[in-house]
Amino acid sequence: MSKELKTGFVAVVIVVLFIWGYNYLKGENLLTPNQRHFYVEYNNIQGLKKASSITINGLQVGKVTDITFNSDPEKRGKLVVELLIEDDFEFSKKSIAKIYSASLMGGQSLAIIPSYEGEVAVSGDYLKGEVESDIFSSVGEKLNPLQAKLENVIVSADSLFLGLNQTLDVRARKSLNNSIIDLEFTISDIRKTMKSVNQLLDSSKIGIKNTFDNTRVITKNLAQLSDTLVNANMGEMVKKAQRSLDYVNVLMEGVQNGEGTLGKLVKDDAMYNNLTSMSKELEELIREMKLNPKRFVHFSLFGKRAVPYDPEKNKANEETNN
Repeated sequence: MSKELKTGFVAVVIVVLFIWGYNYLKGENLLTPNQRHFYVEYNNIQGLKKASSITINGLQVGKVTDITFNSDPEKRGKLVVELLIEDDFEFSKKSIAKIYSASLMGGQSLAIIPSYEGEVAVSGDYLKGEVESDIFSSVGEKLNPLQAKLENVIVSADSLFLGLNQTLDVRARKSLNNSIIDLEFTISDIRKTMKSVNQLLDSSKIGIKNTFDNTRVITKNLAQLSDTLVNANMGEMVKKAQRSLDYVNVLMEGVQNGEGTLGKLVKDDAMYNNLTSMSKELEELIREMKLNPKRFVHFSLFGKRAVPYDPEKNKANEETNN
């Protein structure tokens, strides 16, 4: 191979490498087939930069190659973002290119939300663009209505106080001031009362302590009494009391059934009548002995014969005595 041919070959290689490197720096890899370019129009790109990654369903499929202002006078101020897709994954023109915050530090990325309805998107087509609100924007959007309501409340309160100030006359203001002064005096009296109570408690600490000590001693004595009752064989005492009650129950049951002397006296009418008759006859006998003792006792110092008992005469004597 001649020297000239070698020089020409080296020059061609250098030119090819230069072209490839230039395109690679632009984000285009000439060695990668199926590269497609898409364009998206935004009002605000939220800090999206060139070389930002592009993902589909979380998989990186390309990057942003260029960001320029739209040259159309009717769309002045709008931004056109050029997307390079290095994957042959097909999606329709209805797909959405959404800018989102990839991290809390503010880095922006772009995700294509694929749609499979309609005509398939080809290189050079425009896609619909959307911008996802970051966390700070979301918080701001939620706080804005609250801020507006808070401002309305403050304005209403200010109007209320202004109207109240205009409504109150001098006399009413004076009464209000007097009420505030009375409230201050009341608070002062309460403080003095609390101070007196604290002093009283301080002076009564010893008495309160003695009271608690006495209460502790009483509690201890009650515990000892309880232990004494527990150790006194209460079970045996209860059993003996139960046996005594059972005996009384048997005795009372016998009385109710007419058993024994007491039972017959309670239940037997004949015995009751006999006792009543006997008592009556005994009473008559005692009365007879008082009225006619000679009938029952014969005593004579000189041996005189006793006069025989005459019922008729005795009856007459009784009537005379009565």
